[in-house]
Amino acid sequence: MRKLALRLLLVSAGVAFVTLLATRVLATNPTTVGFAYLLFVLIIASTWGFLEAALASVLATLAFNFFFFPPVGTLTIADPQNWVALFSFLATSLIASRLSDTAKRRALDAVERQQDLERLYTFSRSILLIEDGPFPKHLAQKLSEIFGLAAAVLYDRRSGEFYRAGPSDFGGMDDQLREAASNGTTFADLARSRVITAVRLGSEPIASLGLEGVQMQDSVLQGIANLVAIGLERASAQDLSHQIEAARQSEQLRTALIDAMAHELKTPLTSIKAATTSLRADPGQPAANRTELITIADEEAEHLQQLIDNAIEMARLDTTQIDVHLENSDLAELVKQVVASMQSEINGRPFNIIWGEPLPRLPLDQRLVKLALKQLLDNALKYSPAGTPVTIRLSRADGVLDLEVIDHGEGIPAQEQRRIFERFYRSPAIHKRIPGSGLGLSIAHRIVRAHEGELTVTSQPGETTFRITLPVSSKRSIDFAAV
Repeated sequence: MRKLALRLLLVSAGVAFVTLLATRVLATNPTTVGFAYLLFVLIIASTWGFLEAALASVLATLAFNFFFFPPVGTLTIADPQNWVALFSFLATSLIASRLSDTAKRRALDAVERQQDLERLYTFSRSILLIEDGPFPKHLAQKLSEIFGLAAAVLYDRRSGEFYRAGPSDFGGMDDQLREAASNGTTFADLARSRVITAVRLGSEPIASLGLEGVQMQDSVLQGIANLVAIGLERASAQDLSHQIEAARQSEQLRTALIDAMAHELKTPLTSIKAATTSLRADPGQPAANRTELITIADEEAEHLQQLIDNAIEMARLDTTQIDVHLENSDLAELVKQVVASMQSEINGRPFNIIWGEPLPRLPLDQRLVKLALKQLLDNALKYSPAGTPVTIRLSRADGVLDLEVIDHGEGIPAQEQRRIFERFYRSPAIHKRIPGSGLGLSIAHRIVRAHEGELTVTSQPGETTFRITLPVSSKRSIDFAAV
């Protein structure tokens, strides 16, 4: 109201200024003054609006009469022709101001419609980009941000949940939101700039939407509701797809573990069977031969026990909560132990362990770290030619310790490197050539993350490096299920 009063005051001052300029400074004729008044009215109409322009028209007409129509200095008009001219001026001013105001409003409406279309387009794009977290929650947040709402709330009829966003709380309207989602009704509170509308999929309401803070046209509101319906249906379809994929992966996991265990257990079982068969076939053989066969059977039994323990650990690691029990450990010593336990897999290949300065002891879960190292070494041995070396390099820098496992195989294509740590993922190029489950690197990655570290890969044809980066100190025991 104060702003309008100021505008009206400025209009009055503007008419007075034009009058003073015409009577005291320029001394122009009435025709020129009339055009000056008319120009001023048009400027006011195009700048502010019809109310201000109407006041300018009336004041200009009175000033025109008082100062320029004889008898000058009175509001009386002696010549009837001047009456016609005066009222023609007033009518022209009012019509011109109305037309100017209408054109201005239409231009503003066109700009608002363009902005609404741009917001709807941005909202539709944001729906396609939502991937992580609860979809309806992100949907409400994007809606609030893009349309500048004080509050937005989405009620999902299927889940019965409310998803709220925005700086204000759209409170006290839960019953109306439920009713809108059940019966397709609409509710509006213009005084508080609130509106509730149903979200329909076809003719059936599936949700409701409450908005506060911005007045918008019904077409824009329905456009938002339609986009929300499409987004919710897309999220529902994705959830169903994820459930199907989870079931497929569960079956794949079962098959992969059975295949992997069968393959891994076959070698020590074969050696044990050969040793016991030889002993039974020739009980009278020399003591040295019997001792050697018993030693082989004992070593392979130990190997078999380790394989079974690893398989059980891998299954637990993938399905249940496991606490990481940290203790100060010598990482170089753990590497030596893992390499010693894998001599049958290494089978005489060149194998180098390199470190320079003395390395600090680290807070590690030795059992899990050994399992992760075994996965990386097994991967390096499996995917590089038999005659090429495998190198383990340890180094320290800036409060972290790096462990690199380097092999000289074919390399991993760049587009596959970002997926290499996903469960069950295996490169199509080696899927049928080399047996595997696609779990080893995923498990190693999760173990390293559980130790507040990072596992990364860099690869090019002829050399692949898996790098574990671990902090030198850790202040907490980590809940592995949260990693």
